[in-house]
Amino acid sequence: MVDDIVARVEANPKYHKLVSMRSSYSIKMTILAMFFYYGYILLIAFNKEWLSTKIGAGMVTSIGIPMGVGVILITIILTNIYVRHANTVFDSLNAEIIKEANQK
Repeated sequence: MVDDIVARVEANPKYHKLVSMRSSYSIKMTILAMFFYYGYILLIAFNKEWLSTKIGAGMVTSIGIPMGVGVILITIILTNIYVRHANTVFDSLNAEIIKEANQK
């Protein structure tokens, strides 16, 4: 019984579409997150002087602090975007696949 359902799911073109969409989307989101993270790390490695520039006269905070917070916030935002996409697009397609596999 289980093998039959698995075979029907694997034969469904929507399943292959789901796998392709999910892989493509997660790779794009990973690259985007890595761009911001490693961009910040490269700035730390190669342009410390600019990152240590104070934000304003008499200020203690340097440019690097808000940029670091920005990297964290961007990561949270990208995670939220991925979860929302997964909960709407991927889950609805997954539900369709399961429904079709159980109907036969």
